[in-house]
Amino acid sequence: MSTFGNLPLTEGPWVRPTAELPAEPRWGHADGLQIGLAPLPGPRGLIRVYAPYLGHTRERVVNFFAIEPTPAGADERGYSELEWSELDGASGKRLWSLDDPADTQPTDPLHPARGVVDKDGGVERLTVFIGCERFANGADVYLRATFRADRPHEVAVALFRRDSSVPLNRATISATMGNWARLRRLHLADRVVTPKELWPGFGGDGFTVHARFGLASMLREADGAALVTAEPDEEFPATAAYAEGTRDHWHYLGERAAQSWRAPAPGPDLEVLVNGRFCYWASQSPIPGGTSFENFELSEPFVDGREYVFAVQPMG
Repeated sequence: MSTFGNLPLTEGPWVRPTAELPAEPRWGHADGLQIGLAPLPGPRGLIRVYAPYLGHTRERVVNFFAIEPTPAGADERGYSELEWSELDGASGKRLWSLDDPADTQPTDPLHPARGVVDKDGGVERLTVFIGCERFANGADVYLRATFRADRPHEVAVALFRRDSSVPLNRATISATMGNWARLRRLHLADRVVTPKELWPGFGGDGFTVHARFGLASMLREADGAALVTAEPDEEFPATAAYAEGTRDHWHYLGERAAQSWRAPAPGPDLEVLVNGRFCYWASQSPIPGGTSFENFELSEPFVDGREYVFAVQPMG
């Protein structure tokens, strides 16, 4: 038992919530990448991403996923972390887990779905659906997360539009906390780009503008998948010196790792977007080494159920 209910069970290659309630909402590889939901530590409206194989403590989050849909005819996104809930008035949209995406009613966060285990091409996989309350812009979506037993450092994510939703232009899943790992090297097909090159002289406590790179700039795999990877530029990020007053939760720990997005079936308008910060979020504390990438995402015109794969691979 933890502060948040009964601990997840390890069943074969998987970590899944126990059927004994209350239960922690956490799923994934027993020895690999995992995801979780509030009330596990972190802002509401975000999906927690864990990589305990990097030598992290159990509740150390390596990154977060935000859900950010844009209606047809609009340019402004909805933000699952920043919007106020219309269900309970709290900050952050409410997220909950489902085994059957046809269920539309929010559930108790400590009564999580266990996820469904099946096989695809002889490979075992674990799938859990995540419901999200309706956005102020009228977007109504849910997410599918799939883990494959043969890919322990990955999770595949896809967004689906409910019939009750307004039409969508885009629906982005953004990895929102690159600053913690101090990601500074973005690997493209023919070059590596850095924040220093993209936003020379940037400072302050806000975000840079987004830098955007189209499909032609991305690495391509033999099967046609598009790949983009961001990694730290420090050999030993856990030994960095921090400015006085920097909160402990910003201090990197464990092994360094590369974070990547892969689009198995990229459309012609696929882009990778990154922005940066000079100071850690919600603080005046400068990031050791200067500006680093913060939001790291793939974006393209909305296709219902289009899948993207996020990975956190140890670099040694």
